[in-house]
Amino acid sequence: MNASMQQKLEQLAAWRTKSAAGGGEQRVTQQRASGKGTARQRLASLLDPGSFQEIDSFVRQHTGNGVPDDPIGEGVVTGWGRIHGRPVFCFSQDFTIYGGSVGELHSRKICKIMDLAYRAGAPIVGINDSGGARIQEGVDALGAYGEIFARNARLSGVVPQISVILGPCAGGAVYSPALTDFTFVADRVSKMFITGPQVTKAATGEDVTFEELGGAETHASKSGVAHFRAPSEEECLAMVRDLLSYLPSNNLETPPVTEPSEPPGHPDELLDVVPTSPNKAYDVRQVLWRVLDGGRLLEVHQEFALNAVAGFGRMAGQVVGVIANQPRVLAGCLDIDASDKIARFVRFCDAFNIPLVTFVDVPGFLPGVAQEHRGIIRHGAKILYAYAEATVPKIAVILRKAYGGAYVAMSSRGIGADLALAWPTAEVAVMGPEGAAQILYRNGLAHAEDPQALLAERTREYRDRYANPYVACARGMVDDVIDPRETRPRIIHALAALANKREDRPPKKHGNIPL
Repeated sequence: MNASMQQKLEQLAAWRTKSAAGGGEQRVTQQRASGKGTARQRLASLLDPGSFQEIDSFVRQHTGNGVPDDPIGEGVVTGWGRIHGRPVFCFSQDFTIYGGSVGELHSRKICKIMDLAYRAGAPIVGINDSGGARIQEGVDALGAYGEIFARNARLSGVVPQISVILGPCAGGAVYSPALTDFTFVADRVSKMFITGPQVTKAATGEDVTFEELGGAETHASKSGVAHFRAPSEEECLAMVRDLLSYLPSNNLETPPVTEPSEPPGHPDELLDVVPTSPNKAYDVRQVLWRVLDGGRLLEVHQEFALNAVAGFGRMAGQVVGVIANQPRVLAGCLDIDASDKIARFVRFCDAFNIPLVTFVDVPGFLPGVAQEHRGIIRHGAKILYAYAEATVPKIAVILRKAYGGAYVAMSSRGIGADLALAWPTAEVAVMGPEGAAQILYRNGLAHAEDPQALLAERTREYRDRYANPYVACARGMVDDVIDPRETRPRIIHALAALANKREDRPPKKHGNIPL
């Protein structure tokens, strides 16, 4: 090797060392002291060992003559690697450099990696740790955000987009994660908000902390902004890896198939899970655990809208999107938050070729002035739209109550379910038997010597005559009444039969979901 080449290689090594140093030893020490990892440490935890390939590591702010203005580089690390052996494109904001703030070059690096993800047909994972827009760049920083937002929208439904919040994510920065498919947060380090506590107090008089305003628990359980919450950065990134094991790389592929595994327990246990009395609560997860491979469900929004359950599971090794009413909370009624939760999950699964399996036990939409005033009609319509729009295989299993418009919304045959099965405990009706009896026999009840006894008798009569699965079966609205122990094999056979499902829709630019 000649001396000139040796000098060039030494110069290259020096530049790489500078790039890997972040904002300098002092800032890196501060970052670690606050309980946070560095940008490159996080990527190393996320990706398969040794698979990360960085690009744009030498991007620097420049003066007018094109000479680097700042030797420490930009506040984001970009590149690609592998997760479970499959390509993933990623970026990780570096809070030690300009507080991870977004400016023109910062945005350009992220946009380049998003464009590459689109061309390669691979997921993109963004690790957010940023103070927001780079104030020094003024409106240019706002334009930089716009470039990212535009790509979030363009890639939506094409490749999975995942956001991981491992630090502050403030102001305009919150809208990129909000446009992606799933957002992860970690306790103590994740903070998302439009305006901080000081601005909030000045504007509204409310005295709140960062955690109360936009901490991990707040967004996982109250706002619904976060889909997954973990107790630490490491566990958060492990959850991202887990989620990606269920997802295809893009909308032209199907999800990865694994070796089938049997659920825990014995199928006979399903006979005792759902109470025959419609007024008794139970945990619908007890049903799901007994029909999914290995009894495993990766729940989405596990802490939000607890009256509905949604998540990813497998049946005979094939990934399915699972939706279920949760009778243990609000009797399984659909309210505004549950409607949003279900509708968005259904649309994601449909976009990425994931079959939908719905377990129904719903007494109706949640009544009340607050729900009506906040728009339960508009929000409930989202479920109807999402299921009706979905073209993936759709299988519904009615466990118990299936009343009124809420039954129709929960993947009924009427809005396009390919197969509707019912347990013998199912009650398919316009409304609950007691409410129906009160309306149908109101005159007799008004003049009865013992109205309660008569109501109980008429309720039993209505339930025996109408509120059962056989009336709906006779009308073709339910395809079969099954032994609960047959649930898993019947779903598996249906998924195999529907594997090549095709469905034509009217040509249009796009529909207009009731947002």
